[in-house]
Amino acid sequence: MRRLLADVRSALRGRPVHVLRTLWLTLLCVCLTGALHAWQTSGPDGLRAVSWLGGVEAGQAWWVALLRTPLSLFVPAPDLPVWGALAQVLVVFGVAEIALGRRWLLLVAYVGTLAGTCFARLGVALGPDVPVLGLPAHVAAERDTGPSAAVLALALALAWRYRAYVTGTVLYAVMLTEALAIGNLAGKEHVTALTVTLALCALWLRPLPRDPA
Repeated sequence: MRRLLADVRSALRGRPVHVLRTLWLTLLCVCLTGALHAWQTSGPDGLRAVSWLGGVEAGQAWWVALLRTPLSLFVPAPDLPVWGALAQVLVVFGVAEIALGRRWLLLVAYVGTLAGTCFARLGVALGPDVPVLGLPAHVAAERDTGPSAAVLALALALAWRYRAYVTGTVLYAVMLTEALAIGNLAGKEHVTALTVTLALCALWLRPLPRDPA
């Protein structure tokens, strides 16, 4: 992880204009997340509009969910402190933009979010009687948005890229323990996002060469 920190420090050196050019996509994501939160908490009309644009539920038609999934990543839960979502996006997206590049940032964030969305449908279809994977029917009506799955997916991709395998293993183990202990939708989606991201990285993201001894 020292190599990752060194790369981040090197990328952020210089004038503010340089920093803005380096992290413009991350800053855009932060602004979008904050704007959508402000809109959905402005009143019933705002909540309906944001839900129509980026509100995903397991009970929706497939084509509706797929159209809304990209924006759903930036729609924080209205009942949670928005600063948590903003901080996650700023830090993890920012490091990923520097260390992975913008294409991988967008790919991993979207794949992680989409994997969670797909799992929610699978879990509801299986039903609560299926151990581990099954979910109760009422989950189909729960709004399934926010950056958490994307943030975890990017964190694991960074661990893979920089050969921080112990960190990646700990992250996966913590999320798996949470999912098994609580058994809620978010926990199971997080594990799904991490699993799909791990497969994606193993197939196409080459770890950096080891530092010479």
